[in-house]
Amino acid sequence: MSTQLYQDNFPYMTPAWSRIFNFVADRAEGSYIYTDDGRKLLDFTSGIGVTNTGHCHPKVVEAIREQAGNFIHAQVNIAIHKPMLQLIEELRKIAPPSIDSFFFANSGAEALENAVKIAKAATGRQNIIVFNGSFHGRTHVTMALTTSKTIYRAGFAPLPAGIYVSPFPYAFNLGMSEEDASQYALEKLEYLLASQTAPKETAAILIESVLGEGGYVVPPASFMKGLREICDKHGILLIFDEVQSGFGRTGKWFALEHFGVVPDIITAAKGIASGMPLSGVFSRADIMKKIDTGSIGGTYGGNAIACAAGIASIRAMKEEKMLENATERGLQLMTGLSKLQEEYLQIGDVRGKGLMVGTEFIVDGSQAKAKPLVKEIIHKAEEKGLLLLSCGTYDNTLRWIPPLNVTAEQINDGLNVFSESLKESVK
Repeated sequence: MSTQLYQDNFPYMTPAWSRIFNFVADRAEGSYIYTDDGRKLLDFTSGIGVTNTGHCHPKVVEAIREQAGNFIHAQVNIAIHKPMLQLIEELRKIAPPSIDSFFFANSGAEALENAVKIAKAATGRQNIIVFNGSFHGRTHVTMALTTSKTIYRAGFAPLPAGIYVSPFPYAFNLGMSEEDASQYALEKLEYLLASQTAPKETAAILIESVLGEGGYVVPPASFMKGLREICDKHGILLIFDEVQSGFGRTGKWFALEHFGVVPDIITAAKGIASGMPLSGVFSRADIMKKIDTGSIGGTYGGNAIACAAGIASIRAMKEEKMLENATERGLQLMTGLSKLQEEYLQIGDVRGKGLMVGTEFIVDGSQAKAKPLVKEIIHKAEEKGLLLLSCGTYDNTLRWIPPLNVTAEQINDGLNVFSESLKESVK
């Protein structure tokens, strides 16, 4: 039946959606997706970092079911519901103490759009600085903020003005040590402020706490601290995009905790609600109070069922010590990948935090030439029962995004499949 359903209806799906694999999913549980033709696939993609508690976590499912029977939706301007207030209560326990004002939307891109609006309104300035390799979304403003691949921007010009791009401290790509890359990137940022966008017209500096689509690159702590100092010096707001790195993904509630730096604004989505559409902009009340009432909002932001899923997700992560598991399993994964790196010259770099890990490939010293190899590895792995994704401007980095409750045995299974796929793919 599903095969016929696919044949009858797939041709009518928009080709704007890329398709990596050809199976049809029937159900999912924990770290596995089960297809309609009986296959069991170990999912190390987590819906691109969304199902952090695993597929269909029973506590999240129960919260969704219960809330659906009580109250499905209330536009927040009309009725404030309990799940939103309870979610704020849970977020206050895990966010930095200075973050004390919470706004909810539906997607990461929508959160970024609103973060930019908030920064502009709060400072009275018009320009935003982002970094090479960034991905912040596909809406019009977030396309202008995104520099990871031209595919996200090509054909949509003119894009909004006032966006300036500075180098990211991507040590492997720059051929530098982390500290040298940090110093280089900070110097280039200072040059940008002196040559293209004056501090007095710069509203915010926006950065992913861990570069996501751009290659799973963790910035040096010295760079993040340098950003904070520059922002404080010039009255510029610092925005950390934690859409992919937040909610336990790196072994911390937010990746910013690895750097000892607190931004003025945090954007979050993906793992916040285990797959329900929910995102947020978290900031200080003194910043949020500068926004005109009604200037940001939306019909579905803070939906009751999505908020209930968010509450259950946070509580499950705490009760089951998923952040601690992400740290332990991440170390296990990095160790296994580093051993393979010793065997294969094509693995140029292994990097990451927690369960946000990147394996960058190079062929004949080229990132671009590695793309076909990475693509082949991904498809061979899928044939053997493991789902992986690529990232990076040249799609030459494999990203590992297992659920935060993945087991040691499942990590070993994934490494074994990857090793076999790598052996078959390397000519």
